[in-house]
Amino acid sequence: MKIAVTSTGQDLDSPMDPRFGRAAYILIVDSDTLDFEVLDNAENVNAFKGAGIQAATMISDKKAEVLLTGFCGPNAFKTLDVAGVKVAGDVSGTVREAVAAFVDGKAKLVSEPNAQGYW
Repeated sequence: MKIAVTSTGQDLDSPMDPRFGRAAYILIVDSDTLDFEVLDNAENVNAFKGAGIQAATMISDKKAEVLLTGFCGPNAFKTLDVAGVKVAGDVSGTVREAVAAFVDGKAKLVSEPNAQGYW
């Protein structure tokens, strides 16, 4: 399974970034092999608006099935939902720990956004 994880750095031992749309990086991790691809989210970090929607589109294009993050706003959540990407919010730790928690059933999927929209 391809899992998208918001991250402050570019490897599995980097701390998660609690923000979705404005996360520094998003890692697309294969939950079986832990192989991963780093998506640089710099374009969205400083975006005037639409950062969550753009980040959601980016991970959907990479065929991620689940997003692990701290907070996801309503516009990004709706975009992810339409794309069929499930969201686990309030996740913390390193990227590696977050993936392990999800695989072990400890990171729960949410049914609604857990952050306010900015625009």
